[in-house]
Amino acid sequence: MSSSRVMPFLRHATYFVFSALVAISVGVSPTASAQTADSFSSSSTQELVASDGSSGASALPALGAAASSGANPIAGQERSYGYHHGNRYTSHLAFEAGGGFNAPIGNDQPFISWGGNLNLGGGFHLDKHLSILAEYQFLDNKLPGGLIAEAGAQGGHSHIWSLTLDPVIDFFPDRKNSVYVTGGGGFYRKVTSFTDPQEIEICYYFCEIGVEDVVVSHFSSNQGGANFGIGFTHKLGGDEHLKAFAEARYLWIDTPAIGERDGLGKTELIPVTFGIRW
Repeated sequence: MSSSRVMPFLRHATYFVFSALVAISVGVSPTASAQTADSFSSSSTQELVASDGSSGASALPALGAAASSGANPIAGQERSYGYHHGNRYTSHLAFEAGGGFNAPIGNDQPFISWGGNLNLGGGFHLDKHLSILAEYQFLDNKLPGGLIAEAGAQGGHSHIWSLTLDPVIDFFPDRKNSVYVTGGGGFYRKVTSFTDPQEIEICYYFCEIGVEDVVVSHFSSNQGGANFGIGFTHKLGGDEHLKAFAEARYLWIDTPAIGERDGLGKTELIPVTFGIRW
């Protein structure tokens, strides 16, 4: 073949081969993309089957329904902490606040009378049955008339402050009504005061002479003590954490005797308290 015919032939052949390669590449690309998408869909379906235990056909519609409703299939697992569902920090915190009255028992009845109490506490739920609280308690009790007269005074009272560590065991935490036991010990300070009415000058917007009970003598002690008791709770509304409670405890304080009056030692009371627990 002459060179004048070879060159045009080579040009036409090169153009044909180039056009064929372009056509093949355009046709193959969508197929490869489809195969990649199919592979990804198959992989996702297999993961759904592995995690949910259902077939891919049923898992994919469920996933679509969850996505359209804004739900997270594993949101409950992410929020779960300990035995509560919800905020992982506040669900383990424990609080209490209450008040009530105190009754003397045993040999203390000639030396201390009835009174009131205030109880505040905070701590942690270790699990749904067991909590531990650091408690502050204030008890305000009157003194019997015979003891006041013997001291040569006209009035008197006994104040007790305490800081204790008290575990709480809840027997039926999942029920609306439950029973618990509690007990512990710690630091107690008791101050017994005798008072007399005295005239004093009272000033607000203007001054006048009034009468007020003034402490004329007192004795105090710092010592250890212990308490234990039983209580009842009732869940309030739809909140599983908020509960009303009523409890009674036996309180023993290792107070020292004053002189020969052995009855002034070893204080024993029954505080009855009503309040709110979280």
